[in-house]
Amino acid sequence: MDLSVELRTAAWRKATKSGGNGGDCIEVAPLSQGRVGIRDTEAPDRPPFVVSGSVWAAFIDGAKKGEFDF
Repeated sequence: MDLSVELRTAAWRKATKSGGNGGDCIEVAPLSQGRVGIRDTEAPDRPPFVVSGSVWAAFIDGAKKGEFDF
């Protein structure tokens, strides 16, 4: 499947703690070949960012460990 088609039809989801206001959060979607799509709900016209599954796993691991806390 063409990546642009896959991104338009992907099963996007956001964290339950992000609230239901439609903004102030990112959404992620699993894609083919183990990739993950990431998009900003505040910038719906921008193309999603796509990373490999291993990059996504490393990010999640770092987030859980507090490595990105300000």
